[in-house]
Amino acid sequence: MDQSSYGVNRLAGKVAIVTASTEGIGFGIAKRFALEGAKVVVSSRRQSNVDRAILRLAQDGLGERVVGVVCHVAKAEDRRRIFDEAVKLGGPHILVSNASVYPGNWRISECPESVWDKVFEVNVKAAFLLAKEVYPLMQKSGGDRIIFISSLGAYLPLPILGAYTTSKVALLGLTKELAGEIACENITVNCISPGYIPTGSSKRVRLGYFKFCAPWFSVGVTTLTTTKSEKRVRGYSAEQIRNSR
Repeated sequence: MDQSSYGVNRLAGKVAIVTASTEGIGFGIAKRFALEGAKVVVSSRRQSNVDRAILRLAQDGLGERVVGVVCHVAKAEDRRRIFDEAVKLGGPHILVSNASVYPGNWRISECPESVWDKVFEVNVKAAFLLAKEVYPLMQKSGGDRIIFISSLGAYLPLPILGAYTTSKVALLGLTKELAGEIACENITVNCISPGYIPTGSSKRVRLGYFKFCAPWFSVGVTTLTTTKSEKRVRGYSAEQIRNSR
């Protein structure tokens, strides 16, 4: 589906941070936000990925709305870098915590401690720290949206993805707890749980009894939760993919 016809400037004047946004769902979200009029901080752990994503967005006429930053979300200095860029642009108003790692297939009973620690450091701890650190900045900028990207695996856990799916369940708890804490400050916290989308790590763990779904579906749901008309959406919005089995 061509998303270019969907830009109606619903996010004009907003500054968004989207982590891990140089490919896959993250790139789709960043592009859609820019099409909707937002200025977007795009990030990846690799400079080459950042450069490639910025070039693609520039070719779509969105170069003036995006800035690229190298960021490993588990590193404090890198998180400060993306926040600094967002502040320069007048934000941040929106945070999409999309970064996650999938270090291979491990049953919980066989998962090495080092693998477990890596998964939770990036998928959960970094998400917590991003939200904690963006909160005072949003208080100053008038920001009002924090979105975590979980997974359908949080609802349909699979033995071979033990550490990964457990980390995605943890994001649901983080979302609900944080949503309740800061709701009175007019900041909503939501969680999107995409199904199996043919990008990145999903391609490496293709399971025959699940259907792939289109990336634009997750992008659309994420964009919807950032618009003013959907301010009433709180807690968590789980994107349950119909006919996923």
